Amino acid sequence: MAAEWTRRKFCLALGACSASATLGEAERGKDSLPFKLGVITDEITQDLGQALDFIATYSLAYCELREIWGKNIMNLSPSELDRAQQLVEKHRLQVSEIASPLFKYNLPEMPAQPSEKRDTFRASFTDQDTEDLLKRSFQIARLLGTQKVRVFSYWRVDDPEKAYPHVRERLAKAAAVAAQNHMTLLLENEAACNIGTGKELGRIIRDVNSPALRAMWDPANSAVLNEVPYPDGYSCVRALFLHMHVKDVKKDPATGNTRWLPVGSGSVDFHGQFQALLRDGYRGTISLETHYRRPDGNAVESTRESLESLLKILKSVA
Repeated sequence: MAAEWTRRKFCLALGACSASATLGEAERGKDSLPFKLGVITDEITQDLGQALDFIATYSLAYCELREIWGKNIMNLSPSELDRAQQLVEKHRLQVSEIASPLFKYNLPEMPAQPSEKRDTFRASFTDQDTEDLLKRSFQIARLLGTQKVRVFSYWRVDDPEKAYPHVRERLAKAAAVAAQNHMTLLLENEAACNIGTGKELGRIIRDVNSPALRAMWDPANSAVLNEVPYPDGYSCVRALFLHMHVKDVKKDPATGNTRWLPVGSGSVDFHGQFQALLRDGYRGTISLETHYRRPDGNAVESTRESLESLLKILKSVA
């Protein structure tokens, strides 16, 4: 099967498979996997065409878009967006969600410490941009054939509980706008943001109580904040999320430093997590968000290593 291909065969396939062959592989992949699986493309490469080649070669049916050609997706020009749409269509893939940077900036009432290093994924927006970002994210989502847009909860402050009312109010307003536009916002639990654990994520989704604001569950982000992702974090978000990120992490208890690893090599119990998803009848999408890098820094090979580990786990639980 594709997950067991040699490196040589994989490279040959990237250069040789036709669109019709890619479609056939993708259709077989849909039948063989227990979940709707894809990959965040920029974890493979900034070259969207090459990233989609990789995904199609592994018989996956979905992709998630965040950075393309060295730009955050919110900064792509109309012609670049058209090109991205054509490439996705050419590879017969579906876009699971638009990985926007909405609310991944400072909360005006309670800005985070400016000295803390943040991963902005080539985005430099502020709260003043929110209204325009919402509108643009919906336009981009429609163009790319999805109704789902990822959002965050502002950079994490020393006491997230004090920020909570402000975050909840803004997300509720954004959800109302999304509902008017027949869109769904997916709030990711991000360790660097005010909603970082499963417990925090479940609470705010229930408090806002809008079908236009659902959760996006990331077990590894939960682990970074010392929550046990499964079963503890999952029990708080069960049946509340429509999309999930998969990556693995190990945290040094002495230093607190985190290290990204291939799926199945870190602290997240993915066997238990996926078994629970099967029991609960999960029908949402899942994206591999590699993060892990081999010592040689090869992003494609790092993603391949992590993806093949993930496929083995899925096979064992299916």
